[in-house]
Amino acid sequence: MSDPIPAQKEPYKVQVEAGKKYFWCACGRSKKQPFCDGSHSGTGITPVMYEAAASKDVFFCGCKQSAKQPLCDGSHSRL
Repeated sequence: MSDPIPAQKEPYKVQVEAGKKYFWCACGRSKKQPFCDGSHSGTGITPVMYEAAASKDVFFCGCKQSAKQPLCDGSHSRL
């Protein structure tokens, strides 16, 4: 199993649509950050599904250290 790689130190602001499912990259290797592109293959890390309850802006974790994955909890400020 590999450790996640921080994709960036800040969160990703994304406008989500109500009822839509999003798959957040937990490994940090995706080229389509903050979403999964399958790059986690062989790492032992799997993406995290997020289903939007409402259409709004959300902040997906970019540092991959959030305790509230897939959303940012401010962990990047301690890196």
